[in-house]
Amino acid sequence: MAVTRSTSEALSVVIIDDNPGSLEMLSAALAHTEAAVYTASRPVDGLALIQKHRPRLVVTDLVMPEMSGLELLQHVVNFDSSIDVILMTAYYTTETAVAAIRQGAADYLQKPVKISILRQRVEALIESANRRRRAQAGAASGVQDLEFEDLQAKSDVMWNLFAMIQRVAPHYRSILIHGPTGSGKDLVATAIHRRSRVTGKFVVLNCSAVVETLFESELFGHVRGAFTGADRDKTGLFELANGGTLFLDEIGDMPLPTQAKLLRAIQNQEILPVGSLTARKVNVRIVAATHRDLRAAIAEGKFREDLYYRLSMVELTVPSLKDRPGDLELLAKHFVRKFSSEFSRPIEGITQRALRVLERYAWPGNVRELEHIIGRACMLADGSMLDVENLPENMVRTAVPPADSGDNASSRLEEQERQLVMEALRSSGGNQSEAARRLGIGRDALRYKIKRYELSS
Repeated sequence: MAVTRSTSEALSVVIIDDNPGSLEMLSAALAHTEAAVYTASRPVDGLALIQKHRPRLVVTDLVMPEMSGLELLQHVVNFDSSIDVILMTAYYTTETAVAAIRQGAADYLQKPVKISILRQRVEALIESANRRRRAQAGAASGVQDLEFEDLQAKSDVMWNLFAMIQRVAPHYRSILIHGPTGSGKDLVATAIHRRSRVTGKFVVLNCSAVVETLFESELFGHVRGAFTGADRDKTGLFELANGGTLFLDEIGDMPLPTQAKLLRAIQNQEILPVGSLTARKVNVRIVAATHRDLRAAIAEGKFREDLYYRLSMVELTVPSLKDRPGDLELLAKHFVRKFSSEFSRPIEGITQRALRVLERYAWPGNVRELEHIIGRACMLADGSMLDVENLPENMVRTAVPPADSGDNASSRLEEQERQLVMEALRSSGGNQSEAARRLGIGRDALRYKIKRYELSS
């Protein structure tokens, strides 16, 4: 069955469910979205519809005769990994939801499915896919097309991260975020909290800023008289975050004795304030972040292996700024807008030669360093455009290489790189994915080099 909607762009959804009543209800619900809806009561028929129409979205039951929803998911992923798949089941658990998402599912809903929730999830997935396509094609109609919560990007690596956040946020109990210092792990944690739809607070603890003897009191609270100086009861961060999210930043700096108590609190969802004899139940989601290699820390006896596996039910990696070069100009202009407004300065943008300096810099401090440098430049700038003289002197020196016996050595290297990129594009017939593979680099890096050297694929 197909229900066709008038759209500016052809969108389609395939629904697969062996229950006729459920199939009819879901079809009627999604008929109100801007999409063509196709239905099948047998998985094999659903696969045929998927291969024929190549839909944007597939909604399928988990338990069906002939083929399970997970088996069907694998067929869809093998056929076209860009198709989003929503699984439905009457036997929902956080563990099975996360497992399905790790296998490629876009979402996981509990039956009976609420129509409002289904429509909301479908519309969000379609809108996110459209925004990602526009961002990557350079067809964004505005800054909002390049935003995900408070994060901005147009690179594949970041939009893959955004997609995973959107998928896991409603279901996770704990998430571990990896990434270098200054890459934006805190913003990713905030985005996860917002997309989780929990109603409680977002509470933050920087584990590297807490004295070891105070960790337990900070996390779990204490009662009056628990120790010298405890003249009143104190509510711990777990209780403050009850019904919401506790963000443990730089979890790798947490001392081992506290790690053991944190593990028990996460496993049992209950805490024991210092000096109290009565445990208190909590309902808290945990987001932990670190720039350290926790597996190496485990081998060195500095981090508990059982806590690592409890936290890493889902692992996300935030790339460094040098691994997303195509986003640098976007982020620089974003910070110019931010600080020109914050400082009430009439700064309209940044010159191309200043951008060139930024592109050549190594960015050891990642996005945070870029933010600080643009903020400083906006504070000191006299004109309406940020230029090279507004950038730190050490940055200009390191970004612009010195002359080499009348001939710039860096220029010669750049010309060699330009020739290699041109040859890879030529030999691959303009196929950027194939050219990137031949060069041994990512597609984002190739696009950056094409733009940098003003090449045409």
